[in-house]
Amino acid sequence: MRFEGTERISASQPRVWAFLMDPQQVGSCGPGVESVEPVDATHFKARATVGVGFIKARFVVDMEMADLHEPDSATMKAHGQAPGSAVDATATMQLAPDGADATTLAWAADVNISGTLASVGARLIQGTAEKMIRQTFDCIRTKLEA
Repeated sequence: MRFEGTERISASQPRVWAFLMDPQQVGSCGPGVESVEPVDATHFKARATVGVGFIKARFVVDMEMADLHEPDSATMKAHGQAPGSAVDATATMQLAPDGADATTLAWAADVNISGTLASVGARLIQGTAEKMIRQTFDCIRTKLEA
C-alpha cells in the first residue's frame, strides 16, 4: 500500500525537523504506540498495539532513520513483528519553508502488511491506516503550533 500527502505546519522548518527527528515526540503522536526506546542515534525499537476491525495485534517494531539531510529530508525504515503478522514500511519526508513561520511537509510511505492481520482485516486496513495517519499529523500539528 502507498500513502502520501502534504501537510502545512505553522512552525519553522528547523523546529519541525527537530520534532520529527525526536522519536519520543513523534511516538507520542502515534495511535497505539506504547513505548519508543533508542538503540543508538539512528535506530529505535517501538511497541504498539494496532487494531483493524475486531483484530488487535501488538507489534515490536525496529526503526531506522536513514538518508538524513538536515533540515530538508529523511527516510525512515521499519520492520515490525506481531504474533502471526508482520509489517515492513519505508517512509520519506521532504521539508520546505513556507513563509517565515511555516513549513510544508511532503511525505510518502510504502507499507506491506502480511500474515493474519492482512488476511483477515484486508478490506479494513486502508481505511484504518488513513485514520491513524490523520490522527498522527493532527497531533504533530497541534504540538508544534502550540
